[in-house]
Amino acid sequence: MTALLQKAFAAAAALPADEQDHLASQLLAELEAEDAFDRAIANSGEKLSSLAMEALADHRTGQSLELDPDKL
Repeated sequence: MTALLQKAFAAAAALPADEQDHLASQLLAELEAEDAFDRAIANSGEKLSSLAMEALADHRTGQSLELDPDKL
């Protein structure tokens, strides 16, 4: 555990129990969201490759338009 994380946990330990539980719930939810995102990215390679190939085919056949940042 890093020194900064130890400092954060020490500060959290000084909070009332209900605030500790709230903070713990937020931290656990954030960690789960990070894991879910990592799993989604890891499992999307085939789909992203397919979409890229489709986009390149559209571009080669003149079916794509140049991006105009002023129209975003």
